[in-house]
Amino acid sequence: MEKDHIDLFLEGLDLPGLDPEVEGIVDRINGISRRVKRELEETLDEFELTHGEWQVLSSLRIGDEPWCRSPGELAERLELSSGAMTNRIDRLEEAGYVARHPDPKDRRGIQVELTAKGRKVYEDSVAAQAAKEALIAGALSKAEQQELNALLRKIMLAAEQRDPAAWKKKRG
Repeated sequence: MEKDHIDLFLEGLDLPGLDPEVEGIVDRINGISRRVKRELEETLDEFELTHGEWQVLSSLRIGDEPWCRSPGELAERLELSSGAMTNRIDRLEEAGYVARHPDPKDRRGIQVELTAKGRKVYEDSVAAQAAKEALIAGALSKAEQQELNALLRKIMLAAEQRDPAAWKKKRG
């Protein structure tokens, strides 16, 4: 079997309490994660979005129309202060990606709505990133992708069971 750089690193490691199989799994997951994050940053640069702005667009686009949420809902979902959320909404509104409207259920409140332009930039950026991710996963057959997903799901479920509150908070 062909060796990757992690195999070469692990060959030189002989530490008590270190299981090379476990270390290989964790190092490979971390390495792939760094590459995917780097690809995402490049994608967002191509669309002139920050990661934070992209998260707001994503939070608005999830679910069915109308794609609206209150600034408070968005801030809570993304674990941000109201000031940080206001700054993101301001930038997105200036770009024409979102619009603020009075909340029909609360005269004092507002709703942030995803505009057609915002929907397009979000969906186009997701498609561009999905194509890059497909290149990574393309090293595996569909059956291997399903098998890997099943194994990673098993690891994720075990991690979630160890600390359910932390994982629930992350999912928003």
